[in-house]
Amino acid sequence: MKLSQFNFPFSTDMIALHPSKNRDEAKLMVVDRKKQKIEHKTFKDILKYFDTGDAFLMNDTKVFPALLSGTKEKTKATITVFLLRELNPEFRLWDVFVEPARKIRIGNKLYFGEDEELVAEVIDNTTSRGRTLRFLFDGPYEEFKGMIQKLGKTPLPEYLTNLRDPEPADEERYQTIYAKNEGAVIAPAAGLHFSRELLKRAEIKGIELAYITEHCGLGNFRRIDVEDLSKHKADSEEVIITQEACNIVNNARANGGKICVVGTSTLRGTEAVVGINGQLKPYKGWTNKFIYPPYDFGLADALVTNFHEPQSLMFMMTCAFGGFELIQQAYKEAIAKKYKFLAYGDAMLIL
Repeated sequence: MKLSQFNFPFSTDMIALHPSKNRDEAKLMVVDRKKQKIEHKTFKDILKYFDTGDAFLMNDTKVFPALLSGTKEKTKATITVFLLRELNPEFRLWDVFVEPARKIRIGNKLYFGEDEELVAEVIDNTTSRGRTLRFLFDGPYEEFKGMIQKLGKTPLPEYLTNLRDPEPADEERYQTIYAKNEGAVIAPAAGLHFSRELLKRAEIKGIELAYITEHCGLGNFRRIDVEDLSKHKADSEEVIITQEACNIVNNARANGGKICVVGTSTLRGTEAVVGINGQLKPYKGWTNKFIYPPYDFGLADALVTNFHEPQSLMFMMTCAFGGFELIQQAYKEAIAKKYKFLAYGDAMLIL
């Protein structure tokens, strides 16, 4: 398929600037592939579509405070550093974006905190904005991570900060309630709709809960610049799938239960390692799997996702799972009924 096939009218007024008052009260569009039918519900209604023995599979990655504000040595010019990926914990090496980038050179020192508590040295230039930094911190690793926690801020998506300033509530709401393993710079947005009450109701109903970790990166928002999708190479993300998660999912499948995958990141991570027999396997590594129609999924029976931008990886994955024509129809209906898009927006359940 071609990139241009995944376009649709999109404007900033379709973007949710704030989450719903309560996590589980966003709108929920239910798309039934077998019946070719679309329903309109509230997210807390999702449990009506699942029974005892079914399983939800979710991504427990945790967004870390990846935005650091500091100054450049000598000139004291203000700089912003976006921590992307930890390369080497022992040597405190990180891949980062630096803004403004044009005056940052190899060898420059950058200072963070009011008392310049944290210092980093630029040791490599990789792209126009990308750099490798070495933090000059001699204390224990836990102290270093504590310093990052103290000085860093939650990195809201750029499309959101272009429209409004960050708010204190974002610290909690731009994080799933089950976030556990730190490493993401983007929240797995479909999971933002689950409240503690909803997960407790799921457990009471006998729905199993399983978690994988896929650290969502900025590659999700990188523009695809080739018309022929077979020529696009997606960015890699780290995936960790435990034996415990495999046991929950595989037992549910063996006993006739449905597997509902929450989020395109979870879908991508599991499809990277699912066996030809539909069994989920333990894994710790990286994936750059790029899913677009047509694609045969090996694990998921249902998918929870948000409404995505045109020509995005997540929209293509949604079309691959739900069927290209049906999802196109669903998005037209979402626009007409003023569903809200992107991380703080409304949700879709594909059965």
